[in-house]
Amino acid sequence: MKQVRAKKSLGQHFLNDEHTADRIAATISGGELPADARQWADIPVLEIGPGMGMLTKYLMATGRELTAVELDTESVEFLSKVYPGLHTLQADFLKMNLDEVYPGKEFAVIGNYPYNISSQIFFRILENRERIPVAAGMLQKEVAERICAGPGGRERGILSVLLQAWYDCEYLFTVEPFVFTPPPKVRSGVLRLTRNSRKDLGCDEADFKAVVKQAFSQRRKTLRNSLAPMLARYEKEVPAEITNMLGLRPEALSVEDFILLTKYLR
Repeated sequence: MKQVRAKKSLGQHFLNDEHTADRIAATISGGELPADARQWADIPVLEIGPGMGMLTKYLMATGRELTAVELDTESVEFLSKVYPGLHTLQADFLKMNLDEVYPGKEFAVIGNYPYNISSQIFFRILENRERIPVAAGMLQKEVAERICAGPGGRERGILSVLLQAWYDCEYLFTVEPFVFTPPPKVRSGVLRLTRNSRKDLGCDEADFKAVVKQAFSQRRKTLRNSLAPMLARYEKEVPAEITNMLGLRPEALSVEDFILLTKYLR
C-alpha cells in the first residue's frame, strides 16, 4: 500500500519502530502504568496525529474505545483502509469540539505529537483537565523535559508551573531520531501527565497565570525585577517569606510558592 508522504508543514515524523510504539501505548494501557492508575485504565482514548497508525495498532489491541484525530487528509484515507474499524476524525485537536466526541465523559489523550504545536496541545489539555485524568505521548525531548522540570531546574518555565499545578508530570524515556521517517533533527521524549488531587488553587486562576507569565518574562532576572510592574501597585508590608522569594529567579519556585505569591499580589 502506498505510504503517506510526511508533510513538513504539519510537523510529521512517522514512528516506524514497533517496540517504541508498544511502550508508548503501555503508558496508559499496560506495563508502564503506575500502580495507582487503575481508575482510568478503561476510559476511552483519544489519539492525536496517528499518521500511518504505528501507535494506533497497539492502542487498538488493548480493546479500549479509541478515536483517532488526524488533520492530514492523506493520513485519514490511509487509516480508513488499514484500520477500517477505527473511529477516525479529520479534525484539528486545537479547535475541535470535544463534547461532540465524548459528551460528559472522561477520556485519556495520547499521541506522537507534532513538534510544532505540542505546547499548544498541552495547554488545550490543561483547559480540559476535569475531563482528561491522564495524557501521555511523545514530543520533542526538550519540551518534554521542560514540562516535567521541578523547581531549580534550568528547563523550568511557564508550561512547567501551569501544568504541574494540576498534573503529576513524569518523564518516562527518550526516543532516538532513527526510529522515525523522516528522522527529526532532535531527540524525542515520552512523558505522562496524571491528574493530581487539587480541586482549587486557593487564589484566582487568571491572576495565578498572569503572575507566572510575568515572572518568566525575564527569566534571567530575580522576581523583584521581573515582577516590578506588579509590585509597584502594592504598598502593604511585604512578609518575610515573600521577600525571600523576590530574591530568587522564577525557576526556583514551586507551584505552592507561585500560589502564595499570587495571594500576596491579588
